[in-house]
Amino acid sequence: MFKRKIQEELRQWATSKDRKPLVLKGARQVGKTTIVGQFAANYKQYISFNLELHSDKEAFLNISDFEGFVQSLFLMKNKSFSKRADTLLFIDEIQEVPEAFNLLRFFYERMPELTVIVAGSMLETLFNSKASFPVGRVDYLVVRPVSFFEFLGALGEEEALEQLNIVPFNDFAFAKLIGLYHLYALLGGMPEIIKKFAETRDITALNKIYNSLITSYLDDVEKYATNNNQVQTIRHAIKSSFFEAGKRIKFQGFGKSNYGSKEMGEALRTLEKAFILSLIYPTTGTKLPIIPDYKKSPRLQLLDTGLLNYMVGLQKDLLGSDDLNSVYQGTLIEHLVGQELIADQYQTLASLNFWTREKNTSSAEIDYLINHDGQLIPIEVKAGKEGKLKSLHLFMDETPGNIAVRFYAGKLSITNVKTAKGKEFKLLNLPYFLVGKVRDYLEWMMSL
Repeated sequence: MFKRKIQEELRQWATSKDRKPLVLKGARQVGKTTIVGQFAANYKQYISFNLELHSDKEAFLNISDFEGFVQSLFLMKNKSFSKRADTLLFIDEIQEVPEAFNLLRFFYERMPELTVIVAGSMLETLFNSKASFPVGRVDYLVVRPVSFFEFLGALGEEEALEQLNIVPFNDFAFAKLIGLYHLYALLGGMPEIIKKFAETRDITALNKIYNSLITSYLDDVEKYATNNNQVQTIRHAIKSSFFEAGKRIKFQGFGKSNYGSKEMGEALRTLEKAFILSLIYPTTGTKLPIIPDYKKSPRLQLLDTGLLNYMVGLQKDLLGSDDLNSVYQGTLIEHLVGQELIADQYQTLASLNFWTREKNTSSAEIDYLINHDGQLIPIEVKAGKEGKLKSLHLFMDETPGNIAVRFYAGKLSITNVKTAKGKEFKLLNLPYFLVGKVRDYLEWMMSL
């Protein structure tokens, strides 16, 4: 089952005292429809409407009587209206009828016993002024690409999954787990890709799907943008983002273009709202809270590393590598670590963070920061020895904490490190297949 953890989130939402209609956000093809279909097993009745279908769409047009409208939905799908308290209603591709968003407030206020979930490709609604969410009357969850743990489950690697859930894992499992993580790094986390590979075990059969997924994002823009200039700007932003992913970017001339800062900034922020990419702004502080500095250049994080591999042409490099840090100057594994750190973050405000210090004498950058149990933990994705982590040493000299994490291709270990200024700290060295378990391993280390 894909996305087991979000099923837990859905159960918590569905049983909450003040449940509201749920809006599932996320890019196209990340598995929203499949997730709801799986969750429907908890209900006696499941009613699903896809508003891209003409017959389903018509039911949501020209509504004058709300209760009569809802009863007609049950009638259309041959379900009992009297059992509505044990019914899940799913409205997919809701952006096709922008006025349908306004119905969510009535579901909340006048029929709270009915469980309602809606989903759609958020990119389309951004260009349609008729679409508006009823503020305060809906809940939100974000669906992201599949994590490494879910990847193992989808491939039937139950023994590997069992080892991964042991903290610390058994050393004899290292070779198997790192090999599977290399496969995950190659394929990425798009559900359709993983499903096809699980069925065929044929990597060459996946290129058609990668191409189709990327084409669907480009086609969305052409279909819903309001003018040709907007179409061209956002299409350029999508295509260029694959080659700029994992890097600090500037809006002016993005992707070696003649586009100005304003129009390209708007295009990239539009794609961010559609969850196709993220703009990660750095923090310059070494204490909590983590406050992004929006005056500095952001780093670009793409939806999925597998799509990045396909577009940039990294698949052959990955197949021949025994250390992901050596592929694409380390950009690929840094990008994948970011994807994994946020894979199970379902709230709309969840974000990645990194640190930078930009000085002429000693510029430095830390790949990621997390807040763990009230401590600011720096995370580096690096090969090599502990003493060569220059930026990490500079950060540790300034932060009150004494714990850091390094992801690499080596074995699990904890080392005691001292900076040139004499600051002592513990470095938790984790093989990169443990990204999704980083908090569990921090707890384990702190308990020793």
